[in-house]
Amino acid sequence: MRIVLVGPPGAGKGTQAAYLAENLSIPHISTGDLFRANMSQGTDLGKQARAYIDAGQLVPDEVTIGMAKDRMGQSDAVNGFLLDGFPRNVGQAEALDVMLKDEGVKLDAVLDLEVPEDEVVKRIAGRRVCRRDSAHVFHLSYSPPKTEGVCDVCGGELYQRHDDSEETVRTRLEVYHTQTEPIIDYYRAQGLVVTISALGEVADVTARAMEA
Repeated sequence: MRIVLVGPPGAGKGTQAAYLAENLSIPHISTGDLFRANMSQGTDLGKQARAYIDAGQLVPDEVTIGMAKDRMGQSDAVNGFLLDGFPRNVGQAEALDVMLKDEGVKLDAVLDLEVPEDEVVKRIAGRRVCRRDSAHVFHLSYSPPKTEGVCDVCGGELYQRHDDSEETVRTRLEVYHTQTEPIIDYYRAQGLVVTISALGEVADVTARAMEA
């Protein structure tokens, strides 16, 4: 299967993508992984991306599209893939359509993970991370530490990352609404969109996704 996963920040796309990719035996291709792999390997596209990032600029669509095309052309993606974070806008979605048409294949579905905006803010703004070891993550509502402000694992101080502040989360949501959300209508016109609720336990959301 060839699937695009869409949803706002905090919808749990990364978690669901990992489960779905394993269940469907297809590679999970995320934009973040594409950037990290190309930059660490020093590819031409990776060097271009790093130059823009180091300059504090957005990486142009053509660079991201080039990375995605290379990755989808690898042997493990011949029989399908799950795209997470790409396409990010309608221009990238149109470029993806062209790529797939050139290969004589097409998307099977666009899975839209739906989460109310207030829940997104609650999920992200409630996270607290240990200063000693960032792998130790807690949540004020869902997995609070035994002692407020103190890591259960190592006793380190817990803090809220700047990216997790409510103000930053709402800015990220605005970017999602203006740049990425329009691709849902773009794909809905092609009859590809399946919307499911991303509320509840992880396993329940996965079950809904697999059924969809």
